[in-house]
Amino acid sequence: MMTTTGLDVERLRRDFPGLEQTVHGKRLVYLDNAATTQKPRAVIEAITNYYTRDCANIHRGVHLLSERATASYEAARSSVRRFLGASSEREIVFVRGATEAINLVAQSLVRARLSAGDEVLITALEHHSNIVPWQMVCEEKGAALRVAPVDDRGELILEEFERLLGPRTRFVSVTHVSNALGTVNPVKQMAAMAHARGIPILVDGAQAAPHHALDVRELGCDFYAFSGHKVYGPTGIGVLYGKEALLEQMPPYQGGGDMIRSVTFEKTTYNDLPYKFEAGTPDVAGAIGLGAAVGYLEQTGLDNISAHEGELLCYATGAVASIPGVRIVGSARRKAAVLSFVLEGVHAHDVGTVLDQEGVAVRAGHHCAQPLMARFGVPATTRASFGMYNTLEEVDVLVRGIRKAKEILG
Repeated sequence: MMTTTGLDVERLRRDFPGLEQTVHGKRLVYLDNAATTQKPRAVIEAITNYYTRDCANIHRGVHLLSERATASYEAARSSVRRFLGASSEREIVFVRGATEAINLVAQSLVRARLSAGDEVLITALEHHSNIVPWQMVCEEKGAALRVAPVDDRGELILEEFERLLGPRTRFVSVTHVSNALGTVNPVKQMAAMAHARGIPILVDGAQAAPHHALDVRELGCDFYAFSGHKVYGPTGIGVLYGKEALLEQMPPYQGGGDMIRSVTFEKTTYNDLPYKFEAGTPDVAGAIGLGAAVGYLEQTGLDNISAHEGELLCYATGAVASIPGVRIVGSARRKAAVLSFVLEGVHAHDVGTVLDQEGVAVRAGHHCAQPLMARFGVPATTRASFGMYNTLEEVDVLVRGIRKAKEILG
């Protein structure tokens, strides 16, 4: 079935074996894509091929398997560079995920730049992974963590963000897309505001990378982080993009393995970028799988994916809002494919349990965004998050499931 957005969703769905199963006797409707995505056969086959044909360590081996594995690993880095629009492979560091990428920057760059009374600026939309690392370095250094507020729609109050960029602000770290609400931040404008004051900025792109075409040079950010498992790739692999000049200044985050050029008991000389930040044996299979995932996204077309998911979100928003007793949390004018809601008088976990019995997988909880939930006066929401393979018919199943939860629990 070809959608009005030009995406052949039925063909796409055949690429994802995880979607073929039933849950509690019902056809699976997978709407937990903001937590992790299902994996296409191209990714599964790339990983299987490494383990069955090219399983070897990389960079130091002189035998054929090592050479093939190294070539595949570095080809994945090239694919990610193209996917992000970075200038060079030297700016692409493989890490375990967005969380490790943020911690790397916090510990290697920002920690050394902070003194008592300095400030780090984030927003109220952040995931815990973009809150806690900054709390840790601020607490150690006697610095302050400042938080730019959001309005009742779940949109950043940009004037407040700009006002908080003060003379003691040393770093800014902001989400591109809120995992809890789907709000899309104007990160290009935010980066320009920070740079006008000489402040570097990191963008947490974990929730943006699966949905929107990216160009880090156009965005103007100094760092960009995302996780492989959110972009239809493997778990345990992710990427830190960093401007080469900044990465050159930063000391290694961990020691050992491939991050060295030479070692004596008296002194170690570090490797070139990006290997300076890739200590030990990396997740070779994960990187190769990630390379296949971003290739699959590019082949499918990020613009087509974004348009299709926008159609799903618009349809789902209207349908869910029409159910009596349902409150949608987050109505930003620019949203990615996330719909969070509460059913009056019913805990989100109970709604999620009823939906599961109907074969619908959603996320129920605070979505690792407890401060944001507190801002809207709710302990938790039920979150449906859409991916490229979801359909309008699946939205109808979701709506019927919510109505059933209301009948049973309301």
